[in-house]
Amino acid sequence: MRILHTADLHIGQILYQYYDRGDEHHHFFEQLKEWLVKYRPDALVVSGDIFDISQPSAASWHFFTRSFVDLRKAAPDTTFIIIAGNHDSASRLQAHSEVWALNDTFIIGTPPPLNKDSTTGWEDQFIIRLNSGFIIALPFILSNRTDSICRLQEIVAKENIDNKPVIIIGHMNISGSDITGHDREVGNVKPVNLSDLGDGYDYLALGHIHRPQTLGHPEDCFAETISYSSPVIRYSGSALHVSCDETYPHSVSLVEINAHKGDVTIQQLHIDQLRKFYTLPSSDDSFQSEKDIEKSLKKFIKSHDNCYLRFRISSRVSLTSDFNTKIYRILEESGKDIRYNPKIVWEGENKPDGLPSEEIKVEYTVEDFSQMQNPLELLIEDESILPNFSREKLADLFAEIEDELRSDNI
Repeated sequence: MRILHTADLHIGQILYQYYDRGDEHHHFFEQLKEWLVKYRPDALVVSGDIFDISQPSAASWHFFTRSFVDLRKAAPDTTFIIIAGNHDSASRLQAHSEVWALNDTFIIGTPPPLNKDSTTGWEDQFIIRLNSGFIIALPFILSNRTDSICRLQEIVAKENIDNKPVIIIGHMNISGSDITGHDREVGNVKPVNLSDLGDGYDYLALGHIHRPQTLGHPEDCFAETISYSSPVIRYSGSALHVSCDETYPHSVSLVEINAHKGDVTIQQLHIDQLRKFYTLPSSDDSFQSEKDIEKSLKKFIKSHDNCYLRFRISSRVSLTSDFNTKIYRILEESGKDIRYNPKIVWEGENKPDGLPSEEIKVEYTVEDFSQMQNPLELLIEDESILPNFSREKLADLFAEIEDELRSDNI
């Protein structure tokens, strides 16, 4: 059995509240299409976080449809399996599933029912039976329902008399994963212990953690091609670098399994990022004055284009109130597509007084709050920089979350 495993597409992401990444996503999908044509896998599995927010724009939906239709035309014999992640609206993805299923594309948005004991036949929508093997597809589940995973494996085990490979697709935070580059959201998706997931699978195709990794084998994190004995647990990693902190390579995993309880071979197909991320200074030093920053930026502009940029500055430096405005103006006048990340990396124990207002402004979205087990923890954490936080705004956010949850339960 051969699959292409990817995850965390985050279609529609607007980076640093300004920059649309549509051309970067298009660049990724063109590579994915080439790999589908070249390797002719039995299945393409996408392990969640298809969209960046739970209520994507019409333009994002159009991009999703156009991109996967294009992939389908290029690889008509490959089964596509897509699950919802914690960034996605389960009900919205599920609403499209019946149409896509007509073309051998399975979209699984909503998780197994809570009342499984009184519901019959629920298992069939989560098991995809291919000639080459079995795929169990489970979307993101807010609560810990590992009993569903074990139940599905029991069913497959009874059917699998020919010892075909068994794959599970999931979107979860496995305890002990390397979360380098992630923000607070990882810690607020409850970790799952591997021991609770059963042992009836050969490959666990994971999404949610952006760093490519095979659990239990940190030394092989970026090995080009390597084989293991079943079972293997792997995060393919995100399609794009989602922030400046994701400095590691990103890849799509080409996975081959010779038999149930057999050997699993993983080849990393490295993704060419349309835009790279840079931090100035390029060394581990930090800027000691605003004048040095402007001088270094102008030098950087001469030899770079089509990238993202942020600064590392000593905490002893006091920036003028219009610092960010000046940076944006210099970049605009250059005529180059250099995208500025205003979140500065401060070197030193304390940030300086008198930071520009843009730097301390914190904005939260419905998605930020909906991913937290207890949103009040965030307010306590950021209390020092949210002295005038609006209680009315908080109430509005929670009301919107409730509306979203109601729509997901329709």
